[in-house]
Amino acid sequence: MRVALFAMTLLTSAVPLVAQDFTPPAEDESPPTSVRIGLFGFSSKLGVDFRGINQAIASIAIDVADVYSDRVRLRPSFEIGAGGGLATYVGNIEMMYRFLPDTERAVPYIGFGLGIYGQTGCGPAPGCPKLMPQFALGFELKFQNNMNWLIEYHGEDALRRHRFFVGLATRRS
Repeated sequence: MRVALFAMTLLTSAVPLVAQDFTPPAEDESPPTSVRIGLFGFSSKLGVDFRGINQAIASIAIDVADVYSDRVRLRPSFEIGAGGGLATYVGNIEMMYRFLPDTERAVPYIGFGLGIYGQTGCGPAPGCPKLMPQFALGFELKFQNNMNWLIEYHGEDALRRHRFFVGLATRRS
């Protein structure tokens, strides 16, 4: 009985331990210090290629990584062109720099990368498939909460091929 009374006295008079005083860590609002992988945006665009046969172009792009900043993004995209009796394909990987954060009303951006160009009957065609440097210049205008209009120029093959796009993009909130 004395042991039980002694244990009860110890338990009721114990001071709170430091380990029981949990303080959650503060949320880190600083920009990323490394590469963050995720789905940061998706866009679909329609446009025109002004090289020779003037093709209609459909394109999709996905922002898949933030690179040391939430304004520098890795963006693969795929373009399909049709018209003039020829189908063309371009797969791009671009590094995009957004001059303003996604929360702004209008966000201009610039990008550089590489693309692989192909077309129907690519095997016997000279210079096909072809690795091309890419250049992108555009801006997004806020349409709804996470939806933006976009206008974009793509200079491909060292600015020998010019493509203009209009489309919609979704961005993280």
